[in-house]
Amino acid sequence: MTKEKFNLKYNEYLDLINHKLELIFDSDSFRFRKSDGLERMLECMKYSVFSSGKRIRPVLCLAFCDACGGDILSACDVACAIEMIHTYSLIHDDLPCMDNDDFRRGRPSSHKQFGEADALLAGDSLLTFAFEVVCVSQFSDDIKCKCIFEIAKSAGPSGMIAGQVMDLQNESRLCDIDRIMQTDNLKTGELICVSSKAGCIIAGADTDKINSADIFGQKIGLAFQVVDDILDVTSTYEELGKPIGSDINNNKQTYVSLLGLKEADGFAKQLTREAVQALDIFGDRADFLKELAFTLCARRK
Repeated sequence: MTKEKFNLKYNEYLDLINHKLELIFDSDSFRFRKSDGLERMLECMKYSVFSSGKRIRPVLCLAFCDACGGDILSACDVACAIEMIHTYSLIHDDLPCMDNDDFRRGRPSSHKQFGEADALLAGDSLLTFAFEVVCVSQFSDDIKCKCIFEIAKSAGPSGMIAGQVMDLQNESRLCDIDRIMQTDNLKTGELICVSSKAGCIIAGADTDKINSADIFGQKIGLAFQVVDDILDVTSTYEELGKPIGSDINNNKQTYVSLLGLKEADGFAKQLTREAVQALDIFGDRADFLKELAFTLCARRK
């Protein structure tokens, strides 16, 4: 796939996702019962949801649905629900009791903009609202239940939350590469995996394709975190939109500190190649996903 075609397809997915998010967060939507509390939470939630994120997770959901021959319009609700859960995790991740980051995507973090209490509640709201969005989608009850189960499992105490707990623990202990990989497979990889699998589930794909999507998500999620660690050392605040060197400041073991820059870069590229190999089962329909994998590995922000 040429870079031009890739960009056109990426922007097509983004337009669908952003349009659906606008509809979901419309204050006149039937979903909402009016109150002052609602208006405040909508302000807080929209501040983070509509920041300049790459929307990688919902794009993966639509792209895998597309690769399986499904209707990407029907996948938008689940894709947006996953993006809402990802956004909640970022809001909570920035809180003083967690990573204590004052900036996210080039502007003040939610707790700096609205205060810790409202930021905490905005994260809670996004998490719970995400499941409401899936429940009112137009799928069969069977597909809704499968999606809700997979998302809850990936985002919950044995998935993303477990990874966050381990990430905090890692700040006060020496870790080997296996410990770091386990942490990142949970904290970052789980939500990327479920984004990929959900697209297949919505399209009615078979178990082999769902498993291949899961492998792709594991590999690309880990590669994404390795690149994040590299950028924390090599990039600038202007490029990333958040402070750099935070891992060093927090005494965290990273792929860079354990492997060195050159080896870490090689590891990210190896994982990306393995992710692309997992897409063979989808044939030519996976061309966009292959290009996305290489683009994420080469990113500089």
